Amino acid sequence: MPILGYIASSRSGAKQELLQDLNALQYCEAYPADNADILILVTDTPDKNTEEQLQKRLKGIKSLESLSMTFGYNDELHQGERNDNEA
Repeated sequence: MPILGYIASSRSGAKQELLQDLNALQYCEAYPADNADILILVTDTPDKNTEEQLQKRLKGIKSLESLSMTFGYNDELHQGERNDNEA
């Protein structure tokens, strides 16, 4: 279950459009920042394949200028860490 956080910038004058475009995608929740002209995007996909498909869709959004990952978490990767700590 990859959970990723991003800072998203829209093309000039397209912040509202980008917010709508991102929130229309399954596995995405986007929020406008209170003190900047950016959006915060959180994605939560069930598996790696779905995440790859979502990445392709994100790249195709015309209102999106840039997307910078700020956080990544994968439950499958961290599962092994939990089991190691329990031993």
